[in-house]
Amino acid sequence: MQKVKRALISVSDKTGLIPFARALHQRKIEILSTGGTLKVLKRAHLPARSVSEVTGFPEILEGRVKTLHPTLHGGILYRRGREIHEREVREHKIPPIDMVVVNLYPFGEAIQKKGATLERALENIDIGGPTLLRAAAKNFESVVVVIDPKDYPLVVEELTKQGGRISAGLRARLAQKVFEQTSLYDHLIANYFTRNVGVPLVGARRRGGVQAPAACLAPTFGGSVCSI
Repeated sequence: MQKVKRALISVSDKTGLIPFARALHQRKIEILSTGGTLKVLKRAHLPARSVSEVTGFPEILEGRVKTLHPTLHGGILYRRGREIHEREVREHKIPPIDMVVVNLYPFGEAIQKKGATLERALENIDIGGPTLLRAAAKNFESVVVVIDPKDYPLVVEELTKQGGRISAGLRARLAQKVFEQTSLYDHLIANYFTRNVGVPLVGARRRGGVQAPAACLAPTFGGSVCSI
């Protein structure tokens, strides 16, 4: 269980961001960030590096492409201690990323606004966020992934107790939450397309796959999975 030395933070919901980032900084964890999150951190006088500085590639397409880069995903996905992975990250000068803190664009909130258009809906479909989250969750044995601001205090407490480390049990629970919530996020988008773009929902409902959840996660996505 290695110490957390570098975290990537990119969040739409800024709740608790500054105290959490300050706690990471106090534990000598380097912070990488993007866009609006980076601006908020800088305004709070917290040192953070732009991901563009790390990748050598700027944000493009009005922010549609910020974190979709092999330097970042390589730093998240490589298996620590696996010889071929260790060799390749050294060869390509890929810095390890030990923690990913991301929450998603509020798609539900965007489509519930009066006069919401298809264009607004499409621009609020998060691409980079789920990709980072799922990469980190897949590699939870080496990477801490945090999707819910409510978990910030728990993560800080564990870092304190474990000397800058996060236990395997907590990493697994946080990863499970990511897969659950990104699945519900996709379900919300699929429902929107069914009801507003005229595309019938096939597959999951007809073939006995994932059903609409009985409970709704409105605080997570800015809208109800069940009602959109």
